[in-house]
Amino acid sequence: MRILQRMPDDEDGTPVHMIGSADLRELLDISSGKLTDLVQRDIAIRHARDSYDLVQSTRNYVQHLRGVASGRGGEEATLNLTEERARLAREQADGVALKNAKARGELVEAAEVERAWADTLRHVRSRILAVPSRIREKLGHLPAEDIAAIDRELRDTLAELGGEHGD
Repeated sequence: MRILQRMPDDEDGTPVHMIGSADLRELLDISSGKLTDLVQRDIAIRHARDSYDLVQSTRNYVQHLRGVASGRGGEEATLNLTEERARLAREQADGVALKNAKARGELVEAAEVERAWADTLRHVRSRILAVPSRIREKLGHLPAEDIAAIDRELRDTLAELGGEHGD
């Protein structure tokens, strides 16, 4: 592994240790594609075509790895973690909103609604089926065939309505 030194152009005169891309990839155990990615994200510091700041690039890479390990690092990891936290917060808020709505009586269980509607519809059906006998009591002069025809029409209508709604 070949490490070069050069003096930077800044005022403190601290030597900068430079390293070639092949040696930096070997040191960090990464591919050339990964090195390109690190350069684009300002983790690996390139000074020239095949010349990288060894100390700063290594420090940045170690810091990046620590961040990834703790769940904070990497742009992609940060976006995913942020998205997951936002999704979790939305789900928790929805759960609290549902719980509060139920406590206020604004929300009822679907099974309760279904039972209530089934009871109501059974009551309506029985009242409709009782119409022919009420007609017979009030209009006793009507022939039995007319009462039977009314009964048949009401039963056919109920059956038709039941078939349309899957009852």
